[in-house]
Amino acid sequence: MKCALVGVGQAGGKVATALATFDTRMEFGAIRSALAVNTATADLQPLPLDTVLIGQDRVDGHGVGGDNELGAEVMESDLPEVMDALDDKITSETEAVFVIAGLGGGTGSGGAPVLVRRLKRIYNVPIYAIGILPGQDEGALYQANAGRSLKTVAREADSLLLVDNDAWVESGESLQEGFDTINKHIAQRLGLLLAAGEAVEGVGESVVDSSEVINTLATGGISALGYGAAASGETAEDNINTVTSTTRSAMFTGMSLPGATKADTALLVVAGRPETISRKGVERSRRWLEEETGSMEVRGGDFPLDTDRIASLILLGGVEQSDRLERFIERAREAVEIAKEERADPAKAFDNEAIEDLF
Repeated sequence: MKCALVGVGQAGGKVATALATFDTRMEFGAIRSALAVNTATADLQPLPLDTVLIGQDRVDGHGVGGDNELGAEVMESDLPEVMDALDDKITSETEAVFVIAGLGGGTGSGGAPVLVRRLKRIYNVPIYAIGILPGQDEGALYQANAGRSLKTVAREADSLLLVDNDAWVESGESLQEGFDTINKHIAQRLGLLLAAGEAVEGVGESVVDSSEVINTLATGGISALGYGAAASGETAEDNINTVTSTTRSAMFTGMSLPGATKADTALLVVAGRPETISRKGVERSRRWLEEETGSMEVRGGDFPLDTDRIASLILLGGVEQSDRLERFIERAREAVEIAKEERADPAKAFDNEAIEDLF
């Protein structure tokens, strides 16, 4: 799929960079352009992408401090500058645009929905969002921001692909190492999905193309992406069980939104050398996916790739009923209530007749 990336905010810029770097290193050619947009100069400076600094008249390049209402305001004000920067990046060959943002911060969670809405009004291609949910330990402000942003961007985008920060963090990692791991996982998984059909090595029996991805996401709402891989046998017959086991692994332990198993639509992509991809394994896995998701609209195909592994990618569309998502919404609701209480009257915390006022 030939696509353009727009990273909004700190997390969005880093993920867009990771995706573009992965695509270039693998020589897939799916990422045709990438842009990073932010209110903080320091976050844009290290990125090897074209960048746009917004909100200079409001925050002078220092960021919005987690205020996603301010993030939305400055994006709305500076949309002409952002759209000018995208003018030569979204071309007639672009098949989709991905707006990427961390949903818990200020610039990304506030600015991404505004940008998605404007892009949908102007361009006649799918406008997707990739939203990164804050982990459970990232604080009430991030939970509240993410709840509001998720609700808004899911309504505006053609589909919102969610990545839970708690899904791919490895034990023992520091916070920064955890973020780097998540970015790497997003780049690998989404990079492979977007490249399917673009950089085909050899001839597959049923090669996935961009229309399969677009049709899977056509239901709108929330989507999720899973990945599983294992060493490949030498022949297709050797890999019947490998294909089925990597598909199950992608579903149960490799999803960007853990616990998302019920879906309206699904796409299974099996990557590997053409002679090692088992058609029997792919068909078994596709039927299993139908049963597991409860969907009658499950697509499947190959991604011929010169590798000594078999990898299964699962794209699920319409996963709003995920238990993990419901728990997050409840967490966000509680965080909003806490924030309201804290803003009500901070001075009441010091009500004590034993302490005299200064005035």
